[in-house]
Amino acid sequence: MKHMLLAGAALIGSAAGSAACAQDAAAPAETQPQAEHSGPLGEIVVTAQRRTENLQKVAVAATALDASELKGNAVTRLNDLQNATPALSITDAGITAAVNIRGIGLASNSPNVTAGVATYVDGLFQPPIVQANSFYDLASVEVLRGPQGTLVGSNSTGGAIFINSRNPDLKEVGGYIEGSGGNRGNYGVEGAVNVPLASNLAVRAAGFARGHDSYYADVGPFHNQAGKLDEKGGRFGMLWQPGSFRALLKVQINDRNIGGYAYRPIAGTEFGAYRVGDIYTLSYDVPVGIREHAFITGLELRKEFAGGTVLRSVSGYQNKKIQGVNDLDASQAPASAGGDIREDYYARERQYSQEVNLISPSGLPFEWIVGGYFQRNEIKVRIRQTQAGFPTDIDPDNSRTTLGVFAQASYKILPDVQLQLGGRYSHYKASGVGTVNIGAGIPGFPAAGLPVSDLSGTHQDGRVTGKAAINWNVDRDNLLYAFAARGYKPGGFNAVNSEFRPEIVWNYEIGWKSSLFDRHVRTQVSAFYNDYSDFQFEILEPSTGFTGVQNLSKGTIKGFEAQVQSRFGGLSVDANVAYVDSRLSGLTFVNQRKIPSATLGPQCPAGTPSSPPRCFDYVPAIITTNGGPNLYSPDWTYGGSIAYEAALPGGATLTPRVNYAYVGPKFTYLAYDPVSDRIAGYGLVSALITFRTGRYHIEAYGTNLADKRYVSGQYGLREFYGAPRELGIRAGFTF
Repeated sequence: MKHMLLAGAALIGSAAGSAACAQDAAAPAETQPQAEHSGPLGEIVVTAQRRTENLQKVAVAATALDASELKGNAVTRLNDLQNATPALSITDAGITAAVNIRGIGLASNSPNVTAGVATYVDGLFQPPIVQANSFYDLASVEVLRGPQGTLVGSNSTGGAIFINSRNPDLKEVGGYIEGSGGNRGNYGVEGAVNVPLASNLAVRAAGFARGHDSYYADVGPFHNQAGKLDEKGGRFGMLWQPGSFRALLKVQINDRNIGGYAYRPIAGTEFGAYRVGDIYTLSYDVPVGIREHAFITGLELRKEFAGGTVLRSVSGYQNKKIQGVNDLDASQAPASAGGDIREDYYARERQYSQEVNLISPSGLPFEWIVGGYFQRNEIKVRIRQTQAGFPTDIDPDNSRTTLGVFAQASYKILPDVQLQLGGRYSHYKASGVGTVNIGAGIPGFPAAGLPVSDLSGTHQDGRVTGKAAINWNVDRDNLLYAFAARGYKPGGFNAVNSEFRPEIVWNYEIGWKSSLFDRHVRTQVSAFYNDYSDFQFEILEPSTGFTGVQNLSKGTIKGFEAQVQSRFGGLSVDANVAYVDSRLSGLTFVNQRKIPSATLGPQCPAGTPSSPPRCFDYVPAIITTNGGPNLYSPDWTYGGSIAYEAALPGGATLTPRVNYAYVGPKFTYLAYDPVSDRIAGYGLVSALITFRTGRYHIEAYGTNLADKRYVSGQYGLREFYGAPRELGIRAGFTF
């Protein structure tokens, strides 16, 4: 009841979920005049479905944020999106982030598991590593909720996120520059310049540098600066548009140094007794550090034929790399207590992709799109875990190939009623080689170590996914829709004799989108029911002593979402809320919270005592559960914002804005222990006050104003924490 009252209050009076403008439909932000806020709300324009569409007319649950809304909601990177989007949960997990929409997404750090929420940057699907890059020079971010099995395909059982940077503009020279500074050593500078070189040729260059001090004090012998940020990157775009043909090239690089992952042992687990101080006190006995690099390049070609049909091609190449050193026990626990565990980690993923679309003209009674997709991923991982000088080497090399063909068609069976059908066939193939060796360089073991597990394997599968929808435009301000959609996430392999099946989800959804009070208020409401089978999760396999991915039998997820945006004169009030009720079936498995975290070896034969790392008796740690909610899936998420733009003399404006976002508690492990396997809910308050005159602006900002201390994620026996209160000033100008 408490959450329902709070959610209702948020819908009546607060915020988050707003408009994103398609780049081709608007001039760059640095050249746009100030909006007249006394009029009705403008259109929410999205491009995720390969067309420029008014979101209020599209049968999809989505949130779209333009550049100003991203800044207003304190969204500076992917993880911050959960504070402005209903039913989205992004949980820190170190190497990857557990991105989940409506409780469906990624619940594993294994390189053999694909994402369940597809994230795209400028039309290119993103591998799950190196996704924490800061946002800069963006046009919009679009978050689509629910399976996107037709146009997105095999990695979208939960939904999809589209991050769109600004394109070069052919009209005029323009750009911006902005600098910021604040407490905790926060600094930032970013800017962009747009230059037309000819009537049909333009370039745009953008770059940024951003950083802050560590929020943590490491009382260990190495005084690490874990969590310190030093990040920089740049993007170059070139647009050539002779007549009805367009070529758009984008190349970007990113370099991110975080000084190591900042985490502590989870209370109630093996090393919980070695926690010291508060959540911002670390106690490492390993010199840690993490460095990430990303190179992304994409080429989009578009040709519009007579009659309006468009042929589109998107080609991409990405190279992402992460390397560093971690303290796996996150403490100064001695070797005699199972501590003193160092991990040297290296991962590199290369991706080649190609998509081709043929798109019919828009605005006709019959619209269609057909396409094909190819993606190749090459993944190399090198891990050495050393406990008290005893090494374990893990070195899988994997490759994946994804193929897809799809088609979607919409037809107006009545002037105000549209029938939409879409289908896709995806084929997935994975193969790899690798071993787990122990004791390399240790007397009594082979020079290269003793092989204890063969990580080689192959897997392939394919599924048909798609969507059937009926949309009724009741009038120009109201849309009702209903659809059924099927999503699919590929399976894979753990080792030479161990495979896991694909995840499948059926989503049934109804929705209503409306504009009220002469379009000064806009709403989006939806309710959904998901039938979910073969949920993938990492579970320790006693036969090898290492974690592998297994399937749960089934689960159900149901709930509702609502968003509202309103504007009356200078006053803007927005809100969102989502409730997700999920249930996974029970299973029998080894509870890894109840065994040592060192290399233990396979299950000992009956009657043989444990003798790590050659063998271990896992039987006492085997438990059976009755099931529970889906992992990383809070029941309630809601938030809101209120802003007022006050006119000042000389055409200047002063706009204060306050945001609130709540993410409910969520479980992170299938044992459902209320102490060690659950992250408590938290609410965050941020604020921004902006003074703008002409092309100049200055603003004061604050995030986590209540200085809330909260857990932002878990992985293994470690937990991560959110940033403390940060205050600062930004200033900049456009030209």
